[in-house]
Amino acid sequence: MRDEGGTAARLSSRPHDTHQKARTTMSTSPMPTTTTAVQRQLVAEARYELIPLKNVDAQIAHVPAGSSVSVTCSPAKGLQATLDLTAKILDQGYEAVPHFSARLTEDAAHVRRLAEFCRTHALREVFLVAGDAPEPVGPYDGVVAFLRDFLDTDHGLQRIGITAYPDGHALIDRDVVHRALHDKQALLAEAGVPGFASTQMCFDVDQWKRWAAAERAAGFTLPLHLGVPGVIDRAKLLTMGARLGIGSSMRFVKKNSGTIFKLFSPTGYDPSKLIAPMSKVARDLGIEGLHVFTFNNVEATAAWQRKQLAKLS
Repeated sequence: MRDEGGTAARLSSRPHDTHQKARTTMSTSPMPTTTTAVQRQLVAEARYELIPLKNVDAQIAHVPAGSSVSVTCSPAKGLQATLDLTAKILDQGYEAVPHFSARLTEDAAHVRRLAEFCRTHALREVFLVAGDAPEPVGPYDGVVAFLRDFLDTDHGLQRIGITAYPDGHALIDRDVVHRALHDKQALLAEAGVPGFASTQMCFDVDQWKRWAAAERAAGFTLPLHLGVPGVIDRAKLLTMGARLGIGSSMRFVKKNSGTIFKLFSPTGYDPSKLIAPMSKVARDLGIEGLHVFTFNNVEATAAWQRKQLAKLS
């Protein structure tokens, strides 16, 4: 990513194919009025997160038709791997939402190339993260500065996602995280761009409720997407998280492993244990989506989704 010329060439080398399979559209479904219906809608419209790893091609095949797919960005893989996988997912007819890491963005020219990628591939959404790179490769230490420059480009997006931390961030003071969340909302509002906030992995229902209620009371109004792990066993959750550098979420998991692992069964983690109670407060707290961290264990998560939808019908 430090090769300026090479990065520019790669970012613009893959034009959007207007003859590709029709992609899904973003959900605009109104929130149902009953808890069961809310839970069913959240599960039905769950967004699958994929990681640019060697096994990802096989995993894409298990993503249910019509699903939206989020593509991670990590220091280990870099931004280009995210863009390459995004293009591949688009070619297969899915809605793709790449993660853009502020700390892996080299300069304002790089921001403009990312915006060009969005336009060229007719993206509807992106998701912005600061990223876990120990040091930023350019001037963007966090999302606020990146977002300010990105919103000045001709990105063509319909919506931009930002991160939220119900359990706090292990390396950043809570007040700083809180201010940044509201600063990002203000920038989006000023630019007239709709947004949403997707949370890091959530395990503590009560903490999540307290956090969301406090942010709503403080004036945060963007829709919330609840971040939960997919079906995964304990060992893989820890090893994959450590390997991929999923910073604050994994630090929280390790710090609270005793409590969290009580949520696991012999067959792995069941996302329903968090989704069911959160569905009861979804309307009040503005939870409009579900972001599933699959850790590329898509087949098991898709099977869980089918089972839940049948159960909730």
